[in-house]
Amino acid sequence: MVEEKPGYQDTPFLPGNKYRVHDKARPHPRVVVPGTFGTQEKPGCPPSDAIILFDGKDLSNWLDNNNEPAKWKVENGYMEVVPGAGDIHTRQEFGDCQLHLEWMEPTVIKGESQGRGNSGVFLMGRYEIQVLDCYQNPTYADGWTGAIYGQWPPLVSACRKPGEWQTYDIIWIAPRFDGEKVISPARITVLMNGIVIHHNRELFGPTTHRQILPYSPHASVGPLKLQDHGDLVRYRNIWYRVLTDYDAG
Repeated sequence: MVEEKPGYQDTPFLPGNKYRVHDKARPHPRVVVPGTFGTQEKPGCPPSDAIILFDGKDLSNWLDNNNEPAKWKVENGYMEVVPGAGDIHTRQEFGDCQLHLEWMEPTVIKGESQGRGNSGVFLMGRYEIQVLDCYQNPTYADGWTGAIYGQWPPLVSACRKPGEWQTYDIIWIAPRFDGEKVISPARITVLMNGIVIHHNRELFGPTTHRQILPYSPHASVGPLKLQDHGDLVRYRNIWYRVLTDYDAG
């Protein structure tokens, strides 16, 4: 005997929706097993449907600017920028997603402002969330740690000390285009170390320095890029989840 799904079939239809209130025919959410929380010493485990970009073992998922195997250093469960090796990007490409990564600033303090512990996380290879050591190191606001670089400062400064692992949890909504026209701009929500630093913030366009770039139509997916800015920044535990729509089942 097949057990009947709970719900109703005689309730009003939801506005603009094919389902009724408490509709018994509405798809159940698919099950995702949550991951575990990490510590400073050890990263946590990703959720069950995460796509792993870096698990601390090798850079097999990463390429350099020439699409050759990435040449950053890997040891003790993290990757570290090798100055001069260039930016690296993932083989995988994705659009709307939930992204998690952890990063650490060098304990040897060098430079000031933008010259201290500089790197960056580029969504779709174009849109940067700044990585920088702003712990007791002021810089211009839209270049602060966690800034949407050159556009929006973080809501708050949530930096940990150099040598401590920090986290970015990012909800990314890619821009939509119709030919040359922007139908909807990119939007992003970012939590740094568990603190909201951007909430559904609209981007003006791709990242650049000292200028404003307009949107240029591009593919609906793109790689994750990490920047070599000459500083020994480390990364670990990088994964993403594809965002699906409601009622996808």
